[in-house]
Amino acid sequence: MSTTTPGRSVSTSSNSAANTAGASTKTRGGGGAGLSTLALAMMNVTIIAGLANDVQQSFYGLSSVTFFLLGGLLFFLPTGLVAAELASGWSQRGGIFRWVGEGIGVFPALSCLLILWFQTTFTFGSGIPSMSATIGFFTTNYDWAVDFAKNSHSWKVTLPIMIGWLAYYWFCCFLATQGVKTFSKIAQYGVILGTFLPLGVMTILAVVWLCQGHTPAIALTPSGLVPKWEGMSTLALAAGVFFSFSGIDMNAAHIKDLKKPNRQFPLAIFISMILVLLIFIVGTLIIAIVIPNNQINLLYTLFATYRALGATIGFPDLYLVFCWLGMLNSFAALITNLAGPSYMLGQAGRSGFLPKFLQNNNKHGMPSRLMYTQMALMTLIAFIVFLLPNVEGFVALITQAITILYLTYYVMMFVAFLRLRYQQPNRPRGFKVPGGMFGAWLVAGIGIIASVFGIVLAFYPPAQLEKEVGSGITYDLIIIGLLAFVFIACIVIYRASRKHNWADPTNQFAPFTWQIEGMAKPGKALSNIPTAMLSEDQNPMGLPIKRHYDPNGMLRDLPTGKDPFQGTAAAELLKKHGITEPSEPSKVALVGDPTVGVKTLAYQPRPVHTNAEGNMLPMPSAASIDASPVPQSEQQALADAKNARHDARAYHDMAQALNQQAKDDIALAEAIHRVQVDEAQAKEASDGAAESKAEGSNKQSK
Repeated sequence: MSTTTPGRSVSTSSNSAANTAGASTKTRGGGGAGLSTLALAMMNVTIIAGLANDVQQSFYGLSSVTFFLLGGLLFFLPTGLVAAELASGWSQRGGIFRWVGEGIGVFPALSCLLILWFQTTFTFGSGIPSMSATIGFFTTNYDWAVDFAKNSHSWKVTLPIMIGWLAYYWFCCFLATQGVKTFSKIAQYGVILGTFLPLGVMTILAVVWLCQGHTPAIALTPSGLVPKWEGMSTLALAAGVFFSFSGIDMNAAHIKDLKKPNRQFPLAIFISMILVLLIFIVGTLIIAIVIPNNQINLLYTLFATYRALGATIGFPDLYLVFCWLGMLNSFAALITNLAGPSYMLGQAGRSGFLPKFLQNNNKHGMPSRLMYTQMALMTLIAFIVFLLPNVEGFVALITQAITILYLTYYVMMFVAFLRLRYQQPNRPRGFKVPGGMFGAWLVAGIGIIASVFGIVLAFYPPAQLEKEVGSGITYDLIIIGLLAFVFIACIVIYRASRKHNWADPTNQFAPFTWQIEGMAKPGKALSNIPTAMLSEDQNPMGLPIKRHYDPNGMLRDLPTGKDPFQGTAAAELLKKHGITEPSEPSKVALVGDPTVGVKTLAYQPRPVHTNAEGNMLPMPSAASIDASPVPQSEQQALADAKNARHDARAYHDMAQALNQQAKDDIALAEAIHRVQVDEAQAKEASDGAAESKAEGSNKQSK
C-alpha cells in the first residue's frame, strides 16, 4: 500500500470492498455501478502490490526474481485461475464466503471472512506506529528522518505523530463508508500516481545510475538467479513472497458491479497479475542493485533508494516527491482495504451471522458500524504496538502470523474448488480452468502445496531479522497465540449465530445451492441450472427456502459453459443465436416456462403475461405446460421462437387494430348520442315554442 510502511505485512494485505445489499441496481448480469475492467484491475493491483512490498524481498538480491516467478507460477496463477472460475459460476454476493460455503460448508465459509477481517485489522493496526516512525521523510531533512526512524524517541514526541496518523486512518474509514464508486476511483488514480509513476522514474534513473559507473550492490550474473541455501530460517522470509501475491480473489465481491462479470472478472485478474509481477520484479531489483544487503531496513530503504537515484540528476530530495506521491497510493489502498473485509462480513452477517447492531447498511450500502468497529480495534492494536520496545520485530512477527492465516484461507478456497468440480460438475461456469479434471487437480494441487509450504516456513524465524524477532520459541508461541485468538473467535461467533435468530429478512444474500436443493450440507448435485436462476425470487439466506429444486433436475437445451448469469434458458438460446433479448416476460412467452424440463419439488407458476393495459394475466396451468411439446433441438427451439414472435407481432397488430376500432366505435357512439341529445333538446324547444304561440293566439281570440 504505502511507500511509508515496512512492506506487505503492514501495508497491503487484505482486500477490497465489495458490493452490498442495495448498493447497486439489479440488472441481468451486473450491477448498476458499472465498474470497468480497468478500474477492477487497478483495485486488484492496489490490494496486492506496492513499492514498499519490494523492500522485504530485496534481501534476496537477483534471486528474488526466481522467488517471484516461482510464487507467481505456484501460487499467484493458481489463485487467479481458481478465483475466476468460482466467480463466474457462483456469482451471488459473498465472494470467498459463497465459494467455500458451497463446497465445504457454512462454518469454514464464515471463518474465511473472519480470518480476512482480523488479518486486515492486525495488519493496519500494527502498521500505524511504523508509519509514525517515517514521518521525517516528509521533510527535506533526510539525516534527521533516518535517525528518527532508527532510534527510539520519547513518547511525548511520537505519540502526537501517531495520533495524527490515526486521525488520517479514521478519515479514510469515513471515505470508505461512502460506497464503491468513491473508493474505486480513488484506487484507480492512486495506484497510477503512487506506484506506476515512481516505478517508471526509478527504472529510468536506475539505468542512468549504472551508466554513471556505480557498482551494483548485487552481481548481475545468471548464477545470481539461483537462491542460496542457508537453512530453513533463510527460506522463512520467502514465505512472504506467497503472501505478497495474496488478495487477487478478494475483488470477486465486486462481481455484481460489473456489466459482464463472467468476461470482465477473469480479464481483470490476468491484467492485474501482469502488472503485479512487473511492480514486484522491477522494483525489487532496483532496490537490491542500489542498496547493499547489510543496509536494508524495512522502514526507510525505499526512501534511501529514491535519494540515491535522485542524486544521479542532482536532485537527492526526489525521495520527498515520491514520499508524497506514495501517500496517494497509501490513500487508495487504505480506503479499499478498510472497506473490503467489513463489507463482505457485513453482507454475510445480515444473513444471521452477526448481531443485529452490526448489520446496518448506510445510504451508500456500506456496513458503517462494522467498519468503525474494525477501525476502533485497529486503534487499540496501534497503541499496544506503540508501547512495545521493538516495533520492527513485532511487525515482522505479526507478518508471519497473518501469512499463516491468509494461506489457510487459500487452502480452504482450493479445497472448495475441487469439491465443487465433483459435487456440482454440471453447474454452468462462464470460465473454467483448462484441462478438465486433470487441469483442476494440477492447478489446485500446486496451490495447496505452495500454501502449506508457506505456512510451514512461517513458523521459522527469518534469519535476516533474528535480532528483531528474538528466540524461536518465543516467536512461535506468540504466533500460535495470535492464531488461537482468531480461530477461537471464529468458533464463538459461529456458535452464537446458531443460538440466535439474527437473520435480516430484507438481506439480499442468496441461499447456497445445496440449501435450495434440499440438502443439509454440501453434497452431490448433477443439476445444470445456473446459480442465478436457482436463487431467483427465493427467500434470502437465513430464512426458509421458498421453492426447492431437485439436485439432479436439468434444463433442456441449456448451452453449457455460456453466460450463467441469464435468468432463463430462453435467454440463453436467444443470445446464442444473436437475437436481441426481449423483456423478461417476453422471454417466457417466446420459449415457454423456464422450468420446462426442470424437476422441482414445489413450483408455483407466477403471472408473467400482461395485456395492453399492463394488467397481469395468470400463467397456464402446470398440466397444460407439461402437455405441451418440448423442442427436441436448438434449431427447432429457435424456429419455434421465431414463429412465436411472428405470431405475437401479428396478434399484437391485430389487437392494436381492434383496439383502435373499439375506440372509433366508442367515439361514434358518443357522437350519435350527442346528436340524439341535441335533436331531443331542439324538439323540446320547438314544441315549447309552438305551445307558447298557441296559448298566445287563444288569449287574443278571447
